[in-house]
Amino acid sequence: MPIRDKFVPGSSTYHFNNYDALEFDEMNSRPAYEAAHRRASEERSHKMGRSGYTCVRHTFCSINVILWLSGCGLLGAGLWLRLAYEGYTALLPQQSVLSADNLLTGIGVAMFVVAFFGCCGAWFQSRCMLVMYFSLVVFLFVLEFLLAAAGFLLRVPLGSYLVDELRLGIYQNYALNPPSSLAILWDHTQYNFGCCGITNHEDWYDTNAWPGQNYVPNSCCLPKFSNMTDCGKSEDPDMWYSKGCAEQVQMFFVQRLHVVGVIGLIVAFIQLFGLISSMLLFCTDRHRRNSYKSYEQA
Repeated sequence: MPIRDKFVPGSSTYHFNNYDALEFDEMNSRPAYEAAHRRASEERSHKMGRSGYTCVRHTFCSINVILWLSGCGLLGAGLWLRLAYEGYTALLPQQSVLSADNLLTGIGVAMFVVAFFGCCGAWFQSRCMLVMYFSLVVFLFVLEFLLAAAGFLLRVPLGSYLVDELRLGIYQNYALNPPSSLAILWDHTQYNFGCCGITNHEDWYDTNAWPGQNYVPNSCCLPKFSNMTDCGKSEDPDMWYSKGCAEQVQMFFVQRLHVVGVIGLIVAFIQLFGLISSMLLFCTDRHRRNSYKSYEQA
């Protein structure tokens, strides 16, 4: 860099002035220094943004892979119930669409589709799939809220309707020869919860399984009488459970409300994370395409 000499009065020569040289050097190098500093800052921001984008994208994709596998599992369980235990639809005769196999199949399909859009949108950086994922999650969130609100507001009439449907199911469709899927389900429920019938043992009286008789399934018998042959046909209520299964199942869920609450919080967190992450990936990808043409694929 050229250095200025300064003429000193009374002398025939120019003398070098360190202060002026330093000032001249700073004045000429400042723009280059600021440009270099700005480039370094942009490069650091670029690297940090790329690292954050990659971390969010990989986490988002991993969670959706897990959800996708879970959806496949639920879908398989629903198909297995449909093929192996077709009689579960008889639990609610007039609402067969709400059978266990249909519910598992529907939930599995929904999880499969939503997770598919999320995983593919994050992995292939497709903004269209990310928007579709966001829309589906919002739709599911609103649907869950509406169902929960309707269930809370209509809990009394829905409870009465459910009891009537269950009673109609065991009256019409409970069969012993050969044991139906409904019979296996009720026997398992009564044995494990220590209950009999829906509200009490009288729900089993005069059903199609034993018309005109006050019989109950053997699974209603108290443990000390369970080894007796045809204990359910003894017509002695003292040998049977006195509480209905509706009360016992309700108590089972009330005692485990903390588990239900934790599961609900986990589901809500996953949905919220999905919403935020999908929009973050969408906006970051658009900014990357517009501002960083040479942005390296993460």
